[in-house]
Amino acid sequence: MALNHNQIKRIKSILNIFETGKPEGVYHSISIYRDGPVINGASVYQITYGRSQTTEFGNLKRLIELYIERNGLFAQNFQPYLRRLGKQPSLRSDDGFKKLLKDAAVQDPIMRTTQDEFFDMHYYQPAQIWMEGNGFTKALSMLVIYDSFIHSGGIPSFLRKRFPARTPLNGGDEKEWISQYVDTRHEWLRTHSKEILRKTIYRTKCLKDLIKATNWDLSGDIKANGVKVP
Repeated sequence: MALNHNQIKRIKSILNIFETGKPEGVYHSISIYRDGPVINGASVYQITYGRSQTTEFGNLKRLIELYIERNGLFAQNFQPYLRRLGKQPSLRSDDGFKKLLKDAAVQDPIMRTTQDEFFDMHYYQPAQIWMEGNGFTKALSMLVIYDSFIHSGGIPSFLRKRFPARTPLNGGDEKEWISQYVDTRHEWLRTHSKEILRKTIYRTKCLKDLIKATNWDLSGDIKANGVKVP
């Protein structure tokens, strides 16, 4: 059964809250985290940007390329940075680039619509394909899967090996699989060697609360990390 418009809106609002603290997202949001690729034994600092926070060493370059393709107001200003995005050294200390990111999101509607398209294309749609392809149907299941795609890059195979439940496609129970996956992911984040990931268990705590409340259709009052979901 396909999700309805309100369920999809709430799923995206919850993820926006997880990432930026606001249901509508903060398109000009910029953060600097030491969660980039590991070089010489340590993770490097990188910029994260936008409504659902894409990363400098991840897909930020593709977002900027899409914006340029759509002839955004600041397209020419971004051109010189394309060859530097995703490469060391990070642009995290480049105040001109960070200002450009903020100005584009605040002043140009094309950047905001490009972000909407980009996050759907690179995260929501792949999560939806994985969900439907594995036989899941519930709105809460989609929220759990989408959060994992945004935050962990997908459904990590090493986490799937840590619990016995089978996906609906393989004859398993949907609610059981989702519950076990969230519990497993919560413990992985809670005990992670990186402090920055340990701090993100507010995400899985919210998901665990929704499961406990049996709110599989994402109806009624919902709070994500203390913020009311419209």
